[in-house]
Amino acid sequence: MTSKVDEALSYEQARDELVEVVRRLEAGGTSLEESLALWERGEELAKVCRRWLAGARARLDAALAEEEEGGAEGDGE
Repeated sequence: MTSKVDEALSYEQARDELVEVVRRLEAGGTSLEESLALWERGEELAKVCRRWLAGARARLDAALAEEEEGGAEGDGE
């Protein structure tokens, strides 16, 4: 479950933190417990990013559909 704090993150904030989590995991040198905590945080951040991207896609799809409707109405004139 995503926290209220995570829901308030912008796409860019979540993406940047996710990049840092991945960097730390790839660098190694963390305990198993720390690695698991980082992995879990990364999963939460990825969900935040996916929600932002899904919202952006929906907005684009709506704008394109509106444009197509406007273009279809204009064709009959």
